[in-house]
Amino acid sequence: MSPDRRGPLVVAHRGASAAKPEHTLAAYELALREGADGLECDVRLTKDGHLVCVHDRTIDRTSDGVGVVSEMTRDELAQYNYGTAEEPAELLELSALIELALDSARPVKVFIETKHPVRFGGLVESKVLAELQRFGIAFPPSADHSRAVVMSFSAGAVWRIRRSAPMLPTVLLGESARYLGGGAATTVGATAVGPSVKTLHEHPDMVDKAAAAGRATYCWTVDDRTDVALCRELGVSWVATNHPGRTKNWLAS
Repeated sequence: MSPDRRGPLVVAHRGASAAKPEHTLAAYELALREGADGLECDVRLTKDGHLVCVHDRTIDRTSDGVGVVSEMTRDELAQYNYGTAEEPAELLELSALIELALDSARPVKVFIETKHPVRFGGLVESKVLAELQRFGIAFPPSADHSRAVVMSFSAGAVWRIRRSAPMLPTVLLGESARYLGGGAATTVGATAVGPSVKTLHEHPDMVDKAAAAGRATYCWTVDDRTDVALCRELGVSWVATNHPGRTKNWLAS
């Protein structure tokens, strides 16, 4: 997960979500056209065990339906529109996003965030690993050559991934510099730490401290030009942004 000499690599946060509805195929296709280096998604398990890309516990905000993701089957969730009235969009499953990334002409990484606490507990990570294995990307030869990265605010979730797939890159997300810079990332073996851009402003030394411990830094959600410049100056490896094209242009200039 090393940064290149031009500065941070750009991860499309839920796709190019400033321009298109989040977690839709259209949002991710636009992100790829805009040159995103990575595609970020949140995953949840449906009642019947399918991995779907939905951020919230419910679909109320992001669709024309209502309900709790974990209490509905894939088919029940699939009957709703996740786009707009003008541009309808289907429920996005993790498998479809992985296929999109692997079909890209460029080596794009998929950043998968598992949400916790959830009723299924560690089953979420097991299902994610099984899906990655189905596509042949669960056990990369090295972290740098991996096409997938698994992230979570849950240290336990990161530990489950590291224990089962040691070469798969992981990010321990967090708001607290003390949490990320303390023993948690070491204990679970995270290959990167993921502070918010607010935390990075308050603790700019986090990047150097992480690097000294052999860890990359993934910063979210970086949408302002001054924040992009800060991440570049500090040597952040990956920036998650809702504006991948604009962020790429700023970094290029």
